[in-house]
Amino acid sequence: MWWLIAAVGLGIPLVVTAMPEFGMLAVGAVAGAVTAALGGGTVLQFIVFAAVSVALIAVVRPIANRHRGQGPQLASGIDALKGRTATVLERVDGGDGGRIKLAGEVWSARALDTERSYEPGQQVDVVEIDGATAVVI
Repeated sequence: MWWLIAAVGLGIPLVVTAMPEFGMLAVGAVAGAVTAALGGGTVLQFIVFAAVSVALIAVVRPIANRHRGQGPQLASGIDALKGRTATVLERVDGGDGGRIKLAGEVWSARALDTERSYEPGQQVDVVEIDGATAVVI
């Protein structure tokens, strides 16, 4: 019973401070409670608590820190337009270019392959954004 109270007690600072280490210690306390429920002695309970807590901190904490250092994986701005499908409004070629409707807006566009042209109504894929011009295939 004391282990479960300790787990709840360690869970409160986890929620308040958002420090994952408290959660790992709470899981260790739950492991101690399971050991007690299975009839393990007091010494074994503390050993299980310490071993589970240390193992979680040693394994999970570096992974969490690595992910915390990474920015969000959502693309925004022109990066979000790459790979999207657009509709040709005016003939698009590699020379003079043309116009497409991309994400609800009209963009100037040119074909990636200078030998290729796309007619109005065709669907094209945006490869990159070059200034204010979408490069399409």
